[in-house]
Amino acid sequence: MAFEITGTGMAAPSGRVTNDDLAAKIDTSDEWIRSHTGIEARHVADDTTAASDLALEAAVNALSMAAEARKESPEETGRSLDLIVLATATADYFGCPSTACLVQEKLGASRAAAMDVAAGCTGFIYGLETAAGLLGVGSERRLALVIGSEVLTKFTNWDDRSTCVLFGDGAGAVVMEKTDPQRPGKRGLIRSVLGADGSGAEHLLFRRGGSRNPYKEGETVDKPIHLEMNGQAVYNFAVKAVTDTIGKLLALEGLSLDDVALIIPHQANARIVQAAAKRLGVQEDKFFLNIQEYANTSSASIPIALDELNRRGALKQGDLIMTIGFGGGLTYGGNLIVW
Repeated sequence: MAFEITGTGMAAPSGRVTNDDLAAKIDTSDEWIRSHTGIEARHVADDTTAASDLALEAAVNALSMAAEARKESPEETGRSLDLIVLATATADYFGCPSTACLVQEKLGASRAAAMDVAAGCTGFIYGLETAAGLLGVGSERRLALVIGSEVLTKFTNWDDRSTCVLFGDGAGAVVMEKTDPQRPGKRGLIRSVLGADGSGAEHLLFRRGGSRNPYKEGETVDKPIHLEMNGQAVYNFAVKAVTDTIGKLLALEGLSLDDVALIIPHQANARIVQAAAKRLGVQEDKFFLNIQEYANTSSASIPIALDELNRRGALKQGDLIMTIGFGGGLTYGGNLIVW
Protein backbone atom coordinates (compact mmCIF):
# COMPACT_ATOMS: atom_id res chain seq x y z
CA MET A 1 0.00 0.00 0.00
CA ALA A 2 0.99 3.65 -0.35
CA PHE A 3 -0.06 6.82 1.46
CA GLU A 4 -0.29 9.42 -1.28
CA ILE A 5 -1.09 13.12 -1.11
CA THR A 6 -3.82 13.58 -3.70
CA GLY A 7 -4.90 17.15 -2.95
CA THR A 8 -3.49 20.30 -1.37
CA GLY A 9 -5.08 23.55 -0.27
CA MET A 10 -4.39 26.65 1.76
CA ALA A 11 -6.08 29.73 3.16
CA ALA A 12 -4.78 33.10 4.32
CA PRO A 13 -6.77 36.03 5.71
CA SER A 14 -7.24 38.95 3.34
CA GLY A 15 -5.79 41.34 5.90
CA ARG A 16 -2.12 41.84 4.96
CA VAL A 17 0.27 43.72 7.24
CA THR A 18 3.65 44.79 5.87
CA ASN A 19 6.77 45.55 7.86
CA ASP A 20 6.22 49.23 7.18
CA ASP A 21 2.72 48.92 8.66
CA LEU A 22 4.25 47.51 11.85
CA ALA A 23 6.99 50.14 11.90
CA ALA A 24 4.31 52.81 12.02
CA LYS A 25 3.06 51.36 15.32
CA ILE A 26 6.09 49.91 17.11
CA ASP A 27 9.80 50.64 17.35
CA THR A 28 11.09 48.58 14.43
CA SER A 29 11.83 48.93 10.72
CA ASP A 30 11.37 47.06 7.47
CA GLU A 31 15.15 46.72 7.12
CA TRP A 32 15.57 45.25 10.61
CA ILE A 33 12.78 42.69 10.18
CA ARG A 34 13.95 41.61 6.71
CA SER A 35 17.59 41.28 7.72
CA HIS A 36 16.87 39.36 10.93
CA THR A 37 14.02 37.11 9.74
CA GLY A 38 13.44 37.29 5.98
CA ILE A 39 9.83 38.40 6.60
CA GLU A 40 8.26 41.15 4.47
CA ALA A 41 4.58 40.77 5.36
CA ARG A 42 2.09 38.60 7.22
CA HIS A 43 -1.64 37.89 6.94
CA VAL A 44 -3.78 38.76 9.97
CA ALA A 45 -7.22 37.36 10.75
CA ASP A 46 -10.03 39.67 11.80
CA ASP A 47 -11.77 39.40 15.15
CA THR A 48 -14.44 37.01 13.83
CA THR A 49 -12.06 34.46 12.27
CA ALA A 50 -10.91 31.42 14.26
CA ALA A 51 -8.59 28.53 13.45
CA SER A 52 -11.48 26.34 12.28
CA ASP A 53 -12.58 28.95 9.73
CA LEU A 54 -9.18 29.03 8.02
CA ALA A 55 -8.91 25.25 8.35
CA LEU A 56 -12.26 24.79 6.60
CA GLU A 57 -11.24 26.98 3.66
CA ALA A 58 -7.93 25.15 3.23
CA ALA A 59 -9.71 21.79 3.55
CA VAL A 60 -12.28 22.66 0.88
CA ASN A 61 -9.49 23.66 -1.50
CA ALA A 62 -7.61 20.41 -0.87
CA LEU A 63 -10.75 18.32 -1.25
CA SER A 64 -11.59 20.04 -4.53
CA MET A 65 -8.23 19.01 -5.97
CA ALA A 66 -8.54 15.44 -4.69
CA ALA A 67 -12.11 15.20 -5.98
CA GLU A 68 -11.03 16.08 -9.49
CA ALA A 69 -8.67 13.09 -9.52
CA ARG A 70 -11.41 10.87 -8.05
CA LYS A 71 -13.90 12.16 -10.67
CA GLU A 72 -16.46 13.19 -8.10
CA SER A 73 -17.66 16.36 -6.42
CA PRO A 74 -15.73 17.88 -3.48
CA GLU A 75 -18.80 17.24 -1.32
CA GLU A 76 -18.68 13.53 -2.17
CA THR A 77 -14.98 13.38 -1.34
CA GLY A 78 -15.67 15.16 1.96
CA ARG A 79 -18.36 12.64 2.85
CA SER A 80 -15.91 9.83 2.06
CA LEU A 81 -13.35 11.04 4.61
CA ASP A 82 -12.47 8.47 7.25
CA LEU A 83 -10.20 10.70 9.33
CA ILE A 84 -9.44 14.36 10.05
CA VAL A 85 -6.20 15.22 11.85
CA LEU A 86 -5.77 18.90 12.63
CA ALA A 87 -2.58 20.40 14.01
CA THR A 88 -2.91 23.69 15.87
CA ALA A 89 -1.55 25.64 18.82
CA THR A 90 -4.41 28.16 18.60
CA ALA A 91 -7.52 25.99 18.84
CA ASP A 92 -11.00 27.53 18.76
CA TYR A 93 -11.68 26.28 22.29
CA PHE A 94 -9.59 25.27 25.31
CA GLY A 95 -9.41 21.49 25.66
CA CYS A 96 -12.63 20.56 23.87
CA PRO A 97 -14.21 20.34 21.45
CA SER A 98 -11.29 19.70 19.16
CA THR A 99 -10.98 22.08 16.25
CA ALA A 100 -10.97 19.00 14.00
CA CYS A 101 -14.50 18.18 15.16
CA LEU A 102 -15.66 21.67 14.22
CA VAL A 103 -14.21 21.25 10.74
CA GLN A 104 -15.77 17.79 10.44
CA GLU A 105 -19.22 19.20 11.12
CA LYS A 106 -18.81 22.08 8.66
CA LEU A 107 -17.65 19.68 5.95
CA GLY A 108 -20.49 17.25 6.58
CA ALA A 109 -17.88 14.48 6.98
CA SER A 110 -20.07 12.50 9.34
CA ARG A 111 -18.21 9.20 8.98
CA ALA A 112 -14.79 10.70 9.81
CA ALA A 113 -12.99 10.36 13.11
CA ALA A 114 -11.55 13.74 14.12
CA MET A 115 -8.72 14.76 16.42
CA ASP A 116 -6.30 17.60 17.12
CA VAL A 117 -2.53 17.27 17.37
CA ALA A 118 -0.62 19.59 19.70
CA ALA A 119 3.02 19.55 18.64
CA GLY A 120 3.61 23.25 18.03
CA CYS A 121 5.15 24.16 14.71
CA THR A 122 5.98 20.49 14.08
CA GLY A 123 2.28 19.64 14.23
CA PHE A 124 1.70 19.04 10.53
CA ILE A 125 4.65 16.63 10.35
CA TYR A 126 3.28 14.74 13.36
CA GLY A 127 -0.16 14.86 11.73
CA LEU A 128 0.98 13.24 8.48
CA GLU A 129 2.57 10.34 10.34
CA THR A 130 -0.45 10.00 12.63
CA ALA A 131 -2.80 9.84 9.67
CA ALA A 132 -0.65 7.27 7.89
CA GLY A 133 -0.60 5.13 11.01
CA LEU A 134 -4.37 5.26 11.38
CA LEU A 135 -4.85 4.41 7.70
CA GLY A 136 -2.36 1.57 7.98
CA VAL A 137 -2.36 -2.19 7.83
CA GLY A 138 -5.54 -3.78 9.14
CA SER A 139 -7.58 -0.59 8.91
CA GLU A 140 -10.56 -0.13 6.62
CA ARG A 141 -9.89 3.62 6.57
CA ARG A 142 -8.62 4.89 3.22
CA LEU A 143 -9.01 8.68 3.13
CA ALA A 144 -7.65 11.28 5.54
CA LEU A 145 -7.54 15.05 5.72
CA VAL A 146 -4.49 16.52 7.47
CA ILE A 147 -4.62 20.21 8.33
CA GLY A 148 -2.40 22.79 10.00
CA SER A 149 -4.27 25.95 11.02
CA GLU A 150 -3.23 28.90 13.17
CA VAL A 151 -4.39 32.35 14.23
CA LEU A 152 -1.20 33.25 16.07
CA THR A 153 -1.73 37.00 15.83
CA LYS A 154 -4.58 36.65 18.35
CA PHE A 155 -1.99 35.38 20.87
CA THR A 156 0.86 37.72 19.99
CA ASN A 157 2.24 40.19 22.53
CA TRP A 158 2.25 43.36 20.46
CA ASP A 159 4.33 45.10 23.14
CA ASP A 160 7.22 42.67 22.56
CA ARG A 161 8.89 43.87 19.38
CA SER A 162 11.26 40.89 19.32
CA THR A 163 8.38 38.44 18.78
CA CYS A 164 5.38 40.37 17.41
CA VAL A 165 7.05 40.82 14.01
CA LEU A 166 7.41 37.07 13.55
CA PHE A 167 3.90 35.64 13.34
CA GLY A 168 1.07 35.42 10.84
CA ASP A 169 -2.21 33.56 10.38
CA GLY A 170 -3.09 30.88 7.85
CA ALA A 171 -3.99 27.27 7.18
CA GLY A 172 -2.85 24.49 4.88
CA ALA A 173 -4.33 21.07 4.21
CA VAL A 174 -3.65 17.88 2.32
CA VAL A 175 -5.78 14.89 1.40
CA MET A 176 -3.96 11.62 2.06
CA GLU A 177 -5.24 8.46 0.39
CA LYS A 178 -4.26 4.87 1.03
CA THR A 179 -3.76 3.43 -2.44
CA ASP A 180 -2.80 0.10 -3.94
CA PRO A 181 0.32 0.79 -6.04
CA GLN A 182 -0.05 0.12 -9.75
CA ARG A 183 3.55 1.00 -10.57
CA PRO A 184 6.84 -0.17 -9.07
CA GLY A 185 8.84 1.85 -6.54
CA LYS A 186 7.97 3.75 -3.39
CA ARG A 187 5.16 6.29 -3.40
CA GLY A 188 3.65 8.82 -1.03
CA LEU A 189 4.86 9.12 2.55
CA ILE A 190 7.77 6.72 2.91
CA ARG A 191 9.46 7.70 6.18
CA SER A 192 8.99 10.01 9.16
CA VAL A 193 11.27 10.99 12.00
CA LEU A 194 9.54 12.43 15.08
CA GLY A 195 11.22 13.69 18.23
CA ALA A 196 10.91 15.93 21.25
CA ASP A 197 13.02 17.58 23.94
CA GLY A 198 10.77 18.49 26.83
CA SER A 199 13.67 20.08 28.70
CA GLY A 200 13.19 23.08 26.41
CA ALA A 201 9.48 23.53 27.19
CA GLU A 202 10.08 26.91 28.83
CA HIS A 203 11.59 28.35 25.66
CA LEU A 204 8.29 28.54 23.74
CA LEU A 205 4.98 28.48 25.57
CA PHE A 206 1.63 29.97 26.49
CA ARG A 207 2.30 30.43 30.21
CA ARG A 208 -1.16 31.39 31.44
CA GLY A 209 -4.55 29.75 31.18
CA GLY A 210 -3.77 26.05 31.52
CA SER A 211 -4.14 23.83 34.57
CA ARG A 212 -0.55 24.62 35.65
CA ASN A 213 -1.25 28.35 35.83
CA PRO A 214 -4.99 29.00 35.46
CA TYR A 215 -6.74 32.33 35.69
CA LYS A 216 -8.41 32.66 39.11
CA GLU A 217 -11.83 33.95 40.01
CA GLY A 218 -11.67 37.65 40.74
CA GLU A 219 -8.21 38.06 39.21
CA THR A 220 -7.66 41.20 37.16
CA VAL A 221 -6.14 40.24 33.83
CA ASP A 222 -4.15 43.05 32.21
CA LYS A 223 -3.22 41.10 29.08
CA PRO A 224 -4.72 38.12 27.25
CA ILE A 225 -2.85 34.84 26.89
CA HIS A 226 0.16 35.36 24.64
CA LEU A 227 3.04 33.36 23.28
CA GLU A 228 6.40 33.71 25.03
CA MET A 229 9.65 32.78 23.27
CA ASN A 230 13.33 32.62 24.14
CA GLY A 231 14.47 33.45 20.62
CA GLN A 232 18.14 32.53 20.93
CA ALA A 233 17.43 29.18 22.56
CA VAL A 234 14.84 28.30 19.93
CA TYR A 235 17.21 29.35 17.14
CA ASN A 236 20.01 27.12 18.46
CA PHE A 237 17.62 24.20 18.89
CA ALA A 238 16.12 24.69 15.44
CA VAL A 239 19.40 24.72 13.49
CA LYS A 240 20.52 21.49 15.16
CA ALA A 241 17.07 19.90 14.77
CA VAL A 242 16.97 20.68 11.05
CA THR A 243 20.42 19.31 10.29
CA ASP A 244 20.11 16.26 12.55
CA THR A 245 16.67 15.32 11.20
CA ILE A 246 17.76 15.67 7.59
CA GLY A 247 20.79 13.48 8.32
CA LYS A 248 18.69 10.83 10.05
CA LEU A 249 16.06 10.66 7.30
CA LEU A 250 18.75 10.27 4.65
CA ALA A 251 20.64 7.62 6.64
CA LEU A 252 17.52 5.55 7.30
CA GLU A 253 16.73 5.39 3.57
CA GLY A 254 20.34 5.14 2.35
CA LEU A 255 20.06 8.42 0.44
CA SER A 256 22.09 11.56 -0.10
CA LEU A 257 20.97 15.17 -0.42
CA ASP A 258 21.49 14.83 -4.18
CA ASP A 259 18.54 12.42 -4.23
CA VAL A 260 16.21 15.03 -2.71
CA ALA A 261 14.51 17.43 -5.12
CA LEU A 262 13.47 19.95 -2.47
CA ILE A 263 13.43 20.47 1.29
CA ILE A 264 10.38 22.25 2.68
CA PRO A 265 11.18 23.55 6.17
CA HIS A 266 8.93 25.15 8.74
CA GLN A 267 8.93 28.84 7.89
CA ALA A 268 10.17 30.34 11.15
CA ASN A 269 13.21 32.43 10.24
CA ALA A 270 15.25 32.58 7.05
CA ARG A 271 18.43 32.70 9.12
CA ILE A 272 17.73 29.23 10.50
CA VAL A 273 17.60 27.86 6.95
CA GLN A 274 20.75 29.75 5.99
CA ALA A 275 22.64 28.33 8.97
CA ALA A 276 21.37 24.79 8.32
CA ALA A 277 22.32 24.97 4.63
CA LYS A 278 25.81 26.11 5.57
CA ARG A 279 26.25 23.24 8.04
CA LEU A 280 25.02 20.74 5.47
CA GLY A 281 27.18 22.19 2.71
CA VAL A 282 24.29 22.73 0.27
CA GLN A 283 22.95 25.74 -1.59
CA GLU A 284 20.15 27.64 0.14
CA ASP A 285 17.89 27.10 -2.86
CA LYS A 286 17.69 23.43 -1.86
CA PHE A 287 15.22 24.77 0.71
CA PHE A 288 11.91 26.36 -0.29
CA LEU A 289 11.00 29.58 1.54
CA ASN A 290 7.85 31.67 1.36
CA ILE A 291 8.28 33.24 4.81
CA GLN A 292 8.58 36.64 3.15
CA GLU A 293 4.83 36.67 2.46
CA TYR A 294 3.31 34.69 5.35
CA ALA A 295 5.76 34.98 8.27
CA ASN A 296 5.66 32.18 10.85
CA THR A 297 2.28 30.42 10.67
CA SER A 298 3.41 27.55 12.93
CA SER A 299 1.76 24.22 11.98
CA ALA A 300 0.30 25.79 8.82
CA SER A 301 3.60 26.84 7.27
CA ILE A 302 4.58 23.53 5.65
CA PRO A 303 1.16 22.70 4.11
CA ILE A 304 0.87 26.29 2.84
CA ALA A 305 4.27 25.87 1.17
CA LEU A 306 3.26 22.47 -0.26
CA ASP A 307 0.14 23.93 -1.81
CA GLU A 308 2.01 26.87 -3.30
CA LEU A 309 4.59 24.57 -4.87
CA ASN A 310 1.98 22.09 -6.06
CA ARG A 311 -0.29 24.64 -7.70
CA ARG A 312 2.51 26.29 -9.62
CA GLY A 313 3.75 22.94 -10.92
CA ALA A 314 7.05 22.96 -9.04
CA LEU A 315 6.52 19.40 -7.74
CA LYS A 316 6.77 16.66 -10.34
CA GLN A 317 5.52 13.11 -10.07
CA GLY A 318 8.30 10.99 -8.63
CA ASP A 319 10.12 13.90 -6.94
CA LEU A 320 11.54 13.02 -3.54
CA ILE A 321 10.78 15.87 -1.16
CA MET A 322 11.49 16.36 2.52
CA THR A 323 9.53 18.33 5.12
CA ILE A 324 11.33 19.50 8.24
CA GLY A 325 9.79 21.08 11.34
CA PHE A 326 10.64 22.26 14.84
CA GLY A 327 8.65 24.07 17.48
CA GLY A 328 7.07 24.27 20.90
CA GLY A 329 7.45 21.34 23.21
CA LEU A 330 10.17 21.41 22.10
CA THR A 331 9.40 19.14 19.17
CA TYR A 332 11.04 18.33 15.86
CA GLY A 333 10.56 15.97 12.93
CA GLY A 334 10.52 15.39 9.23
CA ASN A 335 8.82 13.43 6.46
CA LEU A 336 10.17 11.91 3.27
CA ILE A 337 7.57 11.93 0.51
CA VAL A 338 7.65 10.68 -3.07
CA TRP A 339 5.36 13.05 -4.93
